[in-house]
Amino acid sequence: MILRKTLINCFMVIFFLIVGLQPAACSQNDTGDPTEVKDFTLKDYEGNEHSLSDYKNSKAIVVIFVATECPVSNAYNSRMEALYNDYKSKGIAYIGINSNKAENVMDMKEHAKENGLTFPILKDEKNIIADQFKASVTPEVYILNSDFKVIYQGRIDNSRDEEDVESKDLRNALDEILSGKQVSKSTSKAFGCTIKRV
Repeated sequence: MILRKTLINCFMVIFFLIVGLQPAACSQNDTGDPTEVKDFTLKDYEGNEHSLSDYKNSKAIVVIFVATECPVSNAYNSRMEALYNDYKSKGIAYIGINSNKAENVMDMKEHAKENGLTFPILKDEKNIIADQFKASVTPEVYILNSDFKVIYQGRIDNSRDEEDVESKDLRNALDEILSGKQVSKSTSKAFGCTIKRV
């Protein structure tokens, strides 16, 4: 009996040591949503590396999970590009991430060219970064501050059809950040196509 308890205790110690040695991808709040993201590095469709830390001096970092085949994500192509162009000169960094297993870098490159997307779009092989963010659909947006803390998570706006948009959630959040205000609406319900994971 004593030997059994000793073995169990040893296994528990080893287990917690192993768990403790695993680098946390992000910290989470009670709902399971990320509150802080760790630095990461991904390649764009040209093979260039981009690290989150490359943008740490920005006033905010916009991370958008996108797709080439999702009709909802594609409905937002012009709006995503417009947001990038409207805020890139104001100190806002802007990154697209493709985590879908069936969409390769050549698909991404062709898609960006056909749709006039000029912001960096990175390939998340094996959806590792999507898992860290707990991203579930495309498009889904996260705004990070310079400490990589999530200060907004959710949708770009309230409607796939641009003419029906009534709430420009992402744009409103960025305007508040640039005005030195706290983001008044830090979460919204993202909608779109499910990220196709490995």
